[in-house]
Amino acid sequence: MAIFLTKDSKVIVQGITGAEGVKHTRRMVASGTNIVGGVNPRKAGTDVDGIPVFASVKEAMEKTGADVSVLFVPPAFTKAAVIEAIDAEISLAVVITEGVPVHDSTEFWAYNLKKGGKTRIIGPNCPGIISPDQSNAGIIPGNITGPGKVGLVSKSGTLTYQMMFELADFGFTTCVGIGGDPVIGTTHIDCLQAFEDDPDTELVVMIGEIGGDAEERAADYIKANITKPVVGYVAGFTAPEGKTMGHAGAIVSGSSGTAQAKKDALEAAGVRVGKTPSETAKIAREILQSM
Repeated sequence: MAIFLTKDSKVIVQGITGAEGVKHTRRMVASGTNIVGGVNPRKAGTDVDGIPVFASVKEAMEKTGADVSVLFVPPAFTKAAVIEAIDAEISLAVVITEGVPVHDSTEFWAYNLKKGGKTRIIGPNCPGIISPDQSNAGIIPGNITGPGKVGLVSKSGTLTYQMMFELADFGFTTCVGIGGDPVIGTTHIDCLQAFEDDPDTELVVMIGEIGGDAEERAADYIKANITKPVVGYVAGFTAPEGKTMGHAGAIVSGSSGTAQAKKDALEAAGVRVGKTPSETAKIAREILQSM
């Protein structure tokens, strides 16, 4: 089993003909993703390595049965591309693009809700989602780990890769990089519930970071709704107050959004939290070995 993305997913790539689109399409195909088409209205009728390019998401879906889109579109055009995917009612849109204006993210997220929320959005500014040996939608390296019993949800791309490597001996059902922008689509809570409902996921690793209150809200949700063991890590224990660290959402103001506050909230909900990624993996390993 897996969440959101499976071996049956039919994937299209918006922006397939750009340098990043071509490069990562080839990487996704190499890791087993069923990529059935691409979208670029100016290059409709051409192909990339035999993958047909269509004029619109709607046309690509009608011709291929696609249900997932991965977006490699420049920031200035990302809002329009996501809205196009929403209008076509594709089930999952994975927005890789970094540097999307927060106002644009807010607009397309609100538009999705107005249209009934039929499209699950992951991102923007995220590495994507991988269900090892099934499908890989985004830029996550497909050779870090194999299938297994751990579910992973992370704000950080590089920490996603590190945790996949650290727990490669146990493997993963699905790894979701949700992105670290202030406004994102799929949240920690969405993934936690999906992993709770997935019979093959036995433990969840949740990676957060300083800024905002997403981890505190996730802690409350875990306490009320999640029965499976959750292990956490919060990046940014050494971050100076008032300084944005990497992600646009990773900024601490006063006592709000600190790594320690998030750690305290998670531990109060019964989540064991590591001080480093390696310590977090060690905790997860101990729990898995005792199950």
